[in-house]
Amino acid sequence: MKKASKKDVAFIKTTLSERYADAVSELRYTSLYELLVAVMLSAQCTDKRVNIITPNLFAAYPNTKKLALADIDELKALINSCSFFNNKAANLIKMARSVEENFGGMIPLDEASLISLAGVGQKTAHVVMIEHTGANVMAVDTHVFRVSHRLGLSVAKTPSATELDLSKKFQTNLHVLHQAMVLFGRYTCKAKNPLCEECFLSSVCKSKESFKAG
Repeated sequence: MKKASKKDVAFIKTTLSERYADAVSELRYTSLYELLVAVMLSAQCTDKRVNIITPNLFAAYPNTKKLALADIDELKALINSCSFFNNKAANLIKMARSVEENFGGMIPLDEASLISLAGVGQKTAHVVMIEHTGANVMAVDTHVFRVSHRLGLSVAKTPSATELDLSKKFQTNLHVLHQAMVLFGRYTCKAKNPLCEECFLSSVCKSKESFKAG
């Protein structure tokens, strides 16, 4: 696939930054604790589904102290409509215990400490940092991965390598660009039936010919 030129990259960066300047996560949360839990649940699960689950979950376990003492079967019952709920329930409890035991009940915000928590990988850590602090980091989910490759911003085969490509090409404003690419991929550059005819990045897309009706 043809790669994006420097001119293409500049156009993509400017356009996404302007169109999604005020974009925020569609996950609903009111605290850093709720944000972390919601992001952990969102792995391979839609934000819409997570937002259905979390009100009752947060009512039952409003903080890490309560979550650390949770009965795993009761927790599973609250999140069982979420993908991989068995593993997520176990990781949520382990995460909460670690926060209580190792961080004095305060969720850390540096990458290394976040990744030390059960169920928190680099993508989850970066999303939390982006949402809570506006950190200049990139996070690559399925939408960002797809958009990156369709626009020729990366040909990397893994999310972590794609993240490196995007960080190198964009360099700044990564927190806005991450959310922009998520929303652009979710509603315009969709996995199936992308809206190419109304796409504002059509002029620099390297994949649109693939979606033309033949």
